[in-house]
Amino acid sequence: MGIPERREREREELRQKILKAARELLVKRGYDAVTMREIAKRIEYSATALYKHFTDKDALVRELCRQDFAAFAQAFVSDVAASGDPVERLARAGLVYLGFAEQYPEQYRLMFMTELPPTPPEEGERNDPARNAYIFVRGLVDELMRGGLLRKELTDVDLVAQTVWAGVHGAAALDLIVPKSKDWLDFRARKERFAAALDMVSRSIAKDPEEFSRVLRRTLEQTEKNRGGTARKGNA
Repeated sequence: MGIPERREREREELRQKILKAARELLVKRGYDAVTMREIAKRIEYSATALYKHFTDKDALVRELCRQDFAAFAQAFVSDVAASGDPVERLARAGLVYLGFAEQYPEQYRLMFMTELPPTPPEEGERNDPARNAYIFVRGLVDELMRGGLLRKELTDVDLVAQTVWAGVHGAAALDLIVPKSKDWLDFRARKERFAAALDMVSRSIAKDPEEFSRVLRRTLEQTEKNRGGTARKGNA
């Protein structure tokens, strides 16, 4: 590796370090309370170093959100797009959503549970399912609707997609506040809560609720089997 390549790699590593520190602080303290100086202090750099990468805090936050939402959308494309029929893809999309919140809680809190300044889409970004997860889910709902698989009174694609999103987001958000609330109620295991949430959401929109439920159970079982196989391979 030559000097220019090494410098570029080091520059990118510092950029990602800045974004990681910013994410942690924004989730913990909120957008208004966090300063560029504080972010710089967290990674033991000067504020001047940050301004070489980002013109101001808004630019930093916009890039942070763009990266996290792109990673979120890519998870749908890679794990859902080519799998099974549309009912199975709906089940897998719900699992991907909840899995992202479980695996990347800081990113999820920042994306969906932290008040941030608007991040307008770049050219082509708004309608690209590889960069906008909502468009991916909307397309899936549209396919289910056109295939006659949803209740006949459900005719507004965006309303259905956003209601499905609200139900799954509720399960994800609740999971992230469990540590603060566990003294007040007996929470069921995460696996049970997530499975029940997906089952109730899918049944609520399905023309044939039992079929949607069967597909979901089968998908959950297959996912667990795949996880078990991966774990055994990793321990081999």
